[in-house]
Amino acid sequence: MDGASAATGEKQSLLPPSQQEGLRPDQPNEGNPAASQEMAASFLKTSTLSVRKKLFQQTGFPVYCTSHGFYEEDVKKKLQQFTGGSIDLQKEDDGIGILTLNNPSKKNALSGVMMLQLLEKVIELENWKEGKGLIVCGAKNTFCSGSDLNTVKSIGTSKDGVQLCMFMQNTLTRFMRLPLISVALVQGRAMGGGAEFTTACDFRLMTPSSEIRFVHKEMGIIPSWGGTARLIEIVGSRQTLKILSGALKLESTVALKIGIADEILQSSDESQSLEEARRWLQQFISGPPEVIRALKTVVSSGRELALEEALETERDILSTLWGGPANLEAVAKNKKFNK
Repeated sequence: MDGASAATGEKQSLLPPSQQEGLRPDQPNEGNPAASQEMAASFLKTSTLSVRKKLFQQTGFPVYCTSHGFYEEDVKKKLQQFTGGSIDLQKEDDGIGILTLNNPSKKNALSGVMMLQLLEKVIELENWKEGKGLIVCGAKNTFCSGSDLNTVKSIGTSKDGVQLCMFMQNTLTRFMRLPLISVALVQGRAMGGGAEFTTACDFRLMTPSSEIRFVHKEMGIIPSWGGTARLIEIVGSRQTLKILSGALKLESTVALKIGIADEILQSSDESQSLEEARRWLQQFISGPPEVIRALKTVVSSGRELALEEALETERDILSTLWGGPANLEAVAKNKKFNK
């Protein structure tokens, strides 16, 4: 639950009566025999780090599974009952995707079906090998007001709230790990869960009249889609505590000053601000897709993994680029950058 609406009304459980376990994710591949022997020799020292690294490198590996008491299929069955709106994805030839939160009659609040579609679009983006960048925006010149009230009303128990929490943390963590450089285009308001969604993007661009507000305290809860942890990474723990405990209204100038926003765009017009965001993003995604995607991946590994694992990830990804087409072309052109 994201805190944009109060949790009231009829309560229906997301958990199955039998609490039966679903399929667990496959165990990570331990590699070739030589690598396995070497890992076994230093098992006590490196096993935890090795497993963590392998899990990170598996595309789409979830934060939670049935061993954590998370029952994804049951959550999906519940969420699909709450219709309205859509998540639209447009993949363009220049390697930029446009992900649109489309539920304008409710200020782009996420219905249950939209939450399911968001996961589907993340999976699609994980497999988009030509992709380099992604812009997330809302329809009709506003970003997102959080969860749709009808969905929230039916998830009134603590257990149900935790199930939805785990579902959205899984989804937004997979989104954050996409090998695409992502930008949240904040037009209008990003409230509650919408504010949390902006923190899952690499950058945030705001129009002059837009605002971000974490309203969870006013709803008697906390951010539960991973927004707190990500916000701390962006602005630090002291600023995060002020923002959350004060339910502060972060207008664009304030957001830029404290570091949530990366830039304030010139226009508040829906189409013009989207073009501005596209031009802003272009400066970071020029180049071959394999290089841009590799850069995003090593930054993600540096953020999430221990130093030794992050260094190994850099080494492994470099091995896929060194001597590759982009590298050989640059060397052949004798590029120099010290002029």
